Amino acid sequence: MHTQRRIPLDMVFLTTKMMQRTALFVTVGGLVTSLITTFLPFWKTMNSDLNEVENWFSGLWHTCLYTEEVGIQCKAYDSILGLPMDLQISRVLMSVSVGTGGLAVLAAFPGLEGVEVCVGQPGMKRGLLISSGVLSCVSGVTTLIPVSVVAYTTVVEFWDEGFPDVMPRWEYGEAMFSGWFGGLALLIGGTLFFVAVCMGDFDRRPPSVPNSPQVKHRTQHYLKTEVL
Repeated sequence: MHTQRRIPLDMVFLTTKMMQRTALFVTVGGLVTSLITTFLPFWKTMNSDLNEVENWFSGLWHTCLYTEEVGIQCKAYDSILGLPMDLQISRVLMSVSVGTGGLAVLAAFPGLEGVEVCVGQPGMKRGLLISSGVLSCVSGVTTLIPVSVVAYTTVVEFWDEGFPDVMPRWEYGEAMFSGWFGGLALLIGGTLFFVAVCMGDFDRRPPSVPNSPQVKHRTQHYLKTEVL
């Protein structure tokens, strides 16, 4: 008769501890990417066919002009109220994204297994990881919304037939793609935190007792079925 050998959880690669650290790593990566995207001036780019040596770049905080002779020169916006509505909204949402992402990382660190904080309080650690997951997802959403809004307005303005064909138009910049990447990474990191919480709940479940009434009832029912 062969006996089933139980493999310890520590020997499994995808443990709760590993999942928690993976979630934190992905969240930190998304936060850093969103932070860089917030201050990059490459949200939109414009190149004139009449003057190919000049390239214009636009971000949330300043515009930049690149020429081969001088290089890149940036200037902050003179007034916030003078900005287009999509850039005003993007400023606020990206600031919220960076703030909530930072709080997610701060809340996740003491909730990790192996960290000597809240020792002997699994409920507290579980609550911290859930909070990190929620904050990370909020940070991801508030990153994807402004990037998508700016992308939409850029496309609408690019194909606007009211502008003359000779007039240069804004196009996508590199910061748009890094913003999408950062927002998705934050959403994935928040989801992984929830997965880690579920894995922790599964590991802490009480072991089944062979002599419990439920097990006896299932065994008797199985024996009856086998006799029939």
